[in-house]
Amino acid sequence: MAKAATKTAAKKAPARNAAASEKAPAKATATKAAKKTTKAAAPKATAKVAAKKAAAASASPTLTLRHIAEQLSEAHELPKRQANELLTQLVENITRSLKKGEKIRLTGLGILQVRKRAARTGRNPQTGESIKIKASKKIAFRPAKELKESI
Repeated sequence: MAKAATKTAAKKAPARNAAASEKAPAKATATKAAKKTTKAAAPKATAKVAAKKAAAASASPTLTLRHIAEQLSEAHELPKRQANELLTQLVENITRSLKKGEKIRLTGLGILQVRKRAARTGRNPQTGESIKIKASKKIAFRPAKELKESI
């Protein structure tokens, strides 16, 4: 109905108004075409996002402590809760040992140890001014030879 009104107005209007009214329907049809393409593209976009998520999930799954506990419970016929408690205690013991400054050697996996970083001066990358960085401790992991060769 709006198109019919615009066409009749364009016929009755003088030449300069006709040019202006011809642009209006062209804009309206362009807008409608754009809406149709975005409606059609929306399902494709969501399909692409879903495909990317699925690919990311299958490409590099994250193995959590809970997953390891489930695998141990199935392999050794233990309740999942008991396997989860064992692994939680293992992490707590490792944390306690690292706080004491002990070195932890896990055969076939590697060595965990605390290393001290000295105080130093650094630069703020935004301003370029020098800043003092305090001394700190960090946890270092050195993989075992078997682990390196297996990967």
